[in-house]
Amino acid sequence: MKAALVTGATTPLGAAIVSRLLADQRTARVLAVGAEPYEAVQALFPTSGVTYIQADLTRSRDLRNLLFHPAKEHEVKTVIHTAIHRLAHATGSKIHHLNVESTRELLRLSERHPTIRSFVLRSHAEIYRVSAIEPEILDERHAIDLSPQAPQWLRDRAEADLLTCAAIGLSPLHVRILRCAECLAPDTGSQLFDYLRSEVCFQALGFDPMLNLISLGDLARAFSLATAASPSGVFNIVGKDTLPLSELIAKSGRMGVSVPGSLLAPMYWLRSKLIGTDFRYDLNRFRFHYSAVMDGSRAKAQLGYVPQESIIWPTP
Repeated sequence: MKAALVTGATTPLGAAIVSRLLADQRTARVLAVGAEPYEAVQALFPTSGVTYIQADLTRSRDLRNLLFHPAKEHEVKTVIHTAIHRLAHATGSKIHHLNVESTRELLRLSERHPTIRSFVLRSHAEIYRVSAIEPEILDERHAIDLSPQAPQWLRDRAEADLLTCAAIGLSPLHVRILRCAECLAPDTGSQLFDYLRSEVCFQALGFDPMLNLISLGDLARAFSLATAASPSGVFNIVGKDTLPLSELIAKSGRMGVSVPGSLLAPMYWLRSKLIGTDFRYDLNRFRFHYSAVMDGSRAKAQLGYVPQESIIWPTP
């Protein structure tokens, strides 16, 4: 039986991955890594199959101690890296170090490790370039948004994805990058979840783009399947729900109001300042105008992943 290491294990996604790995019974032990002290998160990991380790992934010494002490002792075979700062308004070098440099260092140390054989990165559908002239169905070869004007939230995710992509075929590890649809759940860093917190949701006049959303359960199952798979590469992880923005607003019990697109950025900037929300219209501008839905056929063929769970919408 194998052992796996999961970073970001105290987030809703990380905790769901830990539970799923153990439930699938292909992993005997999971090393759950988080920044919080054990006393604050012990309720997340009641099973004896989990060893919780507190570590600061921005510190190279912590990473080295993590991999060459507990991970080595438990003969970890797979690293699942999901740790990333979730707040879109958080910026600066410290945030970049967590989002990008810790990924680089964790991958580098994993390549030198005596037992680690595979590295799985949680990436994001939002890094794909979206515009009026781009295809609406995006496969894994679609262009990444590398605009220097993009918010740090997006640039950091694109950089972490691409530096991991560079290791495919060159690294001794089996490297798998899961570009995941947005998970509409609290505390997951979902921009749409924050957007839907308002009773009235504004959208661009004349546009109603299609969106694809994934449940937390399907997302965790995709990582479990990726852990057991052998192919390296990039995989789009899609959700079961594909729907227009207006329908998403209605299903969430909110009122949708269309306004000129030029007004949305200042309106949502003011909303953020007044009530402290994290939704940024400049981060979502293109996908609030143009449809962009990932093609999940490669994950279906090579990982055996097919979405099974629909989003649970609030009861009217």
